[in-house]
Amino acid sequence: MKANDLKRGMVIQMGDQNIVVKQVQVQAPSSRSGNTLYKVRGHDVSSGQKFERSFKGEENVTIIDIARRAVQLLYRDADGCTFMDGESYEQYTLADAALVEELPFLSDGLEGITALITDGVLLGIELPVSVVLEIEDCAPGMKAASSSARTKPATLSTGLVVQVPEYLTPGEKIKVNTETREFMSRA
Repeated sequence: MKANDLKRGMVIQMGDQNIVVKQVQVQAPSSRSGNTLYKVRGHDVSSGQKFERSFKGEENVTIIDIARRAVQLLYRDADGCTFMDGESYEQYTLADAALVEELPFLSDGLEGITALITDGVLLGIELPVSVVLEIEDCAPGMKAASSSARTKPATLSTGLVVQVPEYLTPGEKIKVNTETREFMSRA
């Protein structure tokens, strides 16, 4: 496949790494004889290591055929996280080391997780764009605080710390963006 056909969500093989494409940015040539460049950002499926590289439009890339299945987090233990396929009820376990970026968002009953599976092996997971988490600890809420006022740090039920508006109190549920790790709204 040519690099100019790459799209978000595809999985390409670069050496011994399987890269999930998160963003493709097109850079037009600055001269008549220049080539259009395709700047690809993503991460390695197994290690989570960030990947960034520019390709010329006619460069060949190897696409990996990966099945995307809806899964649910069953439980966490010493071995890692165990996920269950929603249709076939198959179970897949992934070590915590492979889930370093996703662990702060994983909670029981989280819906919308997509598993990347090839040849019956779970390579990694994709989280939904936003997740709902409960505030465990933060400074007391201020009744007179407006929504555009200052923020304060809040520790969520999974251990993730995000900046939230001053009017929020412990026990409230909020939406958090999984890409930017920022507060979005009350749930």
